[in-house]
Amino acid sequence: MANQYFIDRDFPAAGEEFSVEGQTRHHIFKVMRAKNGAEFELVFNDGRIGLAEVVNAENGSMRVLKEIHRNTELPIEVTIAVGFPKGDKLDFIVEKATELGAAAVWGAPFDWSVVKWNAEKLAKKRDKLSKIAQGAAEQSKRNFIPSIELFGKLPELTEKFDEFDKVLIAYEESAKKGETTRFVQILAEQPKKLLIIFGPEGGISPREIYKFLEDGAVPVSLGPRILRAETAPLYALSVVSAVTELEK
Repeated sequence: MANQYFIDRDFPAAGEEFSVEGQTRHHIFKVMRAKNGAEFELVFNDGRIGLAEVVNAENGSMRVLKEIHRNTELPIEVTIAVGFPKGDKLDFIVEKATELGAAAVWGAPFDWSVVKWNAEKLAKKRDKLSKIAQGAAEQSKRNFIPSIELFGKLPELTEKFDEFDKVLIAYEESAKKGETTRFVQILAEQPKKLLIIFGPEGGISPREIYKFLEDGAVPVSLGPRILRAETAPLYALSVVSAVTELEK
């Protein structure tokens, strides 16, 4: 199977030759050492995929041989929002959430987040995470690269609640109370855009829970076991896939 790359341009007209630029050009022609006639799958800005061949390896020109009709996106557009976790856990979350179909991954400082980043560090971290997301999207044959957003303050996250059909909070207290079905019930309602919020290692503070609920979020259980900060988002995305894709 041909390697897949994302390219920043619209799908070309039939027979049109075009140049590949940036990191994609470097990887195809310097790392992969592609020669004339080599074939790759290219994903264009609108998510359309073309099987393309190298026309001239010297100037990096290619042309699409045929369109590949493949859609690997989840039926529900799911954004994962996490309280900043420790170490490189956010790198792991972004990579695996991309493989599992997340449309976006957001991060914000929660009351019990150990990590505190200033604006400069946030920008550098976002750039790193965007590259991780692109690599994972190429590996997993996604049609789109998940967007990455890191907020400097929690209210910047809550201000975006009205962009979603449903906002859920993965909350362990719901599990302790025996609530086990609300998550699946909400997925059965087929919301088009879903935001799921996860706390950092220390969890979500009572103050934050109160604010989230006040702004319309719904607490849900992810089962009887307490999951790590980096595990819970992946579990939730797996449930979304099982309910919306595997049962079809």
